[in-house]
Amino acid sequence: MQLSDLKNRWNEVLDLLLEQDRIAWLAFFDARLVSYENNCLTLDFADSQKFSGPHDFKAARNPDHTAKLIAAIKQVFGEEPAIIEQ
Repeated sequence: MQLSDLKNRWNEVLDLLLEQDRIAWLAFFDARLVSYENNCLTLDFADSQKFSGPHDFKAARNPDHTAKLIAAIKQVFGEEPAIIEQ
């Protein structure tokens, strides 16, 4: 799996996540896929267009949400990456 593959099919992953848990979907729907290396997917949530200052919603994303995201990725790609948040 390549980062470009993830980006091309990210909406499929998000759709599966939405079917399972709307709160988990809300926690990840605006993530920007930064890199995929050594089975680690790095997500960035910074968006200068939405907020005038820094923000960190990591506390709102709990381990259960991350597990559901990983499960959705596995369903689409057959791989279970570690998730790194920036």
